[in-house]
Amino acid sequence: MSKESRRAARAARESRRLGAAGSARPTGDAGATSAGPTGGAPTGAGTAGAAGTRRPGGPSTRAGRRERVRRYHEPTFFERYRSLLVGIAGAAVLAVVVGVVFISATQPVYACTNTFDPSPTPPVEPGSSTRLGFAEQDMGNSHVVSKPQKYLYCPPASGNHINVSGQGPIAPRVYKPGDNVGPPNWVHNLEHGGLVVLYRNDSPGATADGLKAFQAFYDTFPPSPLCKVRPYAISPVIARFDPMPHPYAVLVWDRVMYMDTWDPALALRFFNTEDERVDKDGALIQPPEDFFGCGAALKSASPAASDSTSPSGSPAPSSSAAPSAAAPSVAPSTSPEPSAAPS
Repeated sequence: MSKESRRAARAARESRRLGAAGSARPTGDAGATSAGPTGGAPTGAGTAGAAGTRRPGGPSTRAGRRERVRRYHEPTFFERYRSLLVGIAGAAVLAVVVGVVFISATQPVYACTNTFDPSPTPPVEPGSSTRLGFAEQDMGNSHVVSKPQKYLYCPPASGNHINVSGQGPIAPRVYKPGDNVGPPNWVHNLEHGGLVVLYRNDSPGATADGLKAFQAFYDTFPPSPLCKVRPYAISPVIARFDPMPHPYAVLVWDRVMYMDTWDPALALRFFNTEDERVDKDGALIQPPEDFFGCGAALKSASPAASDSTSPSGSPAPSSSAAPSAAAPSVAPSTSPEPSAAPS
């Protein structure tokens, strides 16, 4: 190989090397450094130089994309603590719900504006025209009950009451001091003609012996005197009630009789004379809600019954078993009430 051929081969190799290096650089003049002996660019030298050259206004190179500044997104306070804030909100909602349920469960069922405290009941001898107990102002008989249900007088012998099976009227029985029953429950018994006996928690009635005495009264309770409503259909309800000025109270609708000592015979007499009443024409005026249809039976009785305080056409007693004690034959009184001024 001649010297000229070797020189040309070296120039070609150098040209190829410079061409490869120029493709990785933005600018370069491979042709100037790889010129042949005659001053011309060898084959491939100019092409390599053109391929390695990028003009300033041309498309961005791969290296240029790497140098682009990336903007950093600063997270907001909510984004940083989203899980914590959601957890706190959930706990707050749960606390509110639990608080509402607790307050509702512990809120008193009823409230008293005044304590019914008239003059002491005067003694009533057999055959006397004086009525037992005292009339209490009627407070209505709505079935709409709020919580607490407010009564103008306590113990209430009328007023708003519950109309739900098992909650009002309630089952007649002797309720212990810890049983959760109150006026919204047993006022409905009064409306249907029931007898309610109340005892304070600090009275002998709340003791074991007192409850035993109440049970004996309950076990021998007779049918009602006029309508012959069977015992235990609506009476008697015996329950604890504290906001009253005497240890015991016996109630029918709109009437209260207090006792300082428990007297079952007097309580029964009060029931027989005040629970069921008729007007001068023999029409039923007490109780206010004729749940057992007594008024219709009285109306269908013979005309002679309208002149009697104990109509002969009264409904027959229920076939249910009744206590052995018979109802005393005491006719409802229509005499004026003793004057009473609640304090």
